[in-house]
Amino acid sequence: MEINMTEGKPLPILLRFMFPIFLGNLFQQLYNMVDTIIVGNFIGADALAAVGSTGTVMFLVLGLASGMTAGFTIITSQKYGADDAEGTRWSVSNGIILSVIVSAVLTAVSLLCMRPLLTLMSTPANIYEDAYSYISVICFGVVATVFYNLFSSFLRAVGNSKMPLYFLILSASLNVVFDLLFVVTFRMGVAGAAWATDLSQVISAVLCGIYIFRKVPLLTPRKSQWKLKRSFVKNQLGTGIPMALQFGITASGTIIMQAAINQFGSIAVAGFTAANKVYSLLAQGMLSIGQAMATFSGQNYGKGEIRRIREGANVSMLAMVVYSAAAAVIGIVCLPFFLNLFLGANTDLSAIMPYSGTYMNISMSCLIFLSMIFIYRNTLQGCGFALAAMFGGVAELAARLTCAWISMAMHNYILAAACDASAWVVAGILLFFLYRRMIRKLERQIEKSC
Repeated sequence: MEINMTEGKPLPILLRFMFPIFLGNLFQQLYNMVDTIIVGNFIGADALAAVGSTGTVMFLVLGLASGMTAGFTIITSQKYGADDAEGTRWSVSNGIILSVIVSAVLTAVSLLCMRPLLTLMSTPANIYEDAYSYISVICFGVVATVFYNLFSSFLRAVGNSKMPLYFLILSASLNVVFDLLFVVTFRMGVAGAAWATDLSQVISAVLCGIYIFRKVPLLTPRKSQWKLKRSFVKNQLGTGIPMALQFGITASGTIIMQAAINQFGSIAVAGFTAANKVYSLLAQGMLSIGQAMATFSGQNYGKGEIRRIREGANVSMLAMVVYSAAAAVIGIVCLPFFLNLFLGANTDLSAIMPYSGTYMNISMSCLIFLSMIFIYRNTLQGCGFALAAMFGGVAELAARLTCAWISMAMHNYILAAACDASAWVVAGILLFFLYRRMIRKLERQIEKSC
């Protein structure tokens, strides 16, 4: 099932590789949305706001984990593209050992810092304890998230994007069952939804790991390789840490945005949460093409095919222009339907709709800049320029911070809702120029070596 992305027309290869990733990301969002729908319908709008108020914190914790593990597997795609089987196996063993360490540290730190962080974000008092209950259980499951992302990234690094999808579909289906069991039958509240997520993620990670070690010899290290190798540790940390920091910086910006939203009360938080879930669902096409470009650029960088990387980025952007326009229309037109889905019949939608509609209208108008972020950032990372890609996260943080600060100073919800869009515009443009600079640098290196 492995795909060699160094040969053939870029667009068909990217789309073929991207499609299973896209389906997997959709299921991942549905996986998360089930918590929102069941909590909103069976517990109430305050419970929905509690879960939603932790979304940015969850993005921070899980973003650090996924950024680090994605960085660990960049070298896997490069070694695979260079036909270095032993190097590929070394990258797997070192990535697993490093991920054990990352999981332990992230779990401990996140649990210790959670209450102070929720307080710092001005989480409304009426949803504070539910918010803490939900996010603390999610933090206990960080290790499962780390290893599912790691194993999936290993498979995608060698061109296999189908098997992670199959495991995720099963896990998402189990999550629905566990959500109904824990929340509706056992009445465990928002904590039940979090335990359902953790248990489902554990199953997904275990199945993915079993498949790799039984079915993919290229990704199965030899006994002598189960130790840290200095050169690989240096490379993987050199890529993983900047990628984790990039996710962390971006997440810090969303936490600041959430703090600005929290100033307007639990109704505003519920409205923002519902609209943000819709945006997250629609953004999966852009995220997926970005993930495909990470593997595409990594394999082609390993083979020295720099012109092909440029071609892949160009056709990806053209495809996302069309996708962004379609997603914007769907998001704006179908928002009332989604609000009815997320919230129970007893909820006053007329009070929530202004908050949801404002965020959706602003965000949907800037999706093309979000596409630029995903494509150019992943291309930079796939070629090993993780530090340059991190500057995009810094730009996002600066834009969100500025917009959020002004919105809180003026007590203006429109500016708070515009935090995401402002970050996408600034970071998308910056990453485009950084990508152009990287491509020219690599092309000059190739010319000198000829």
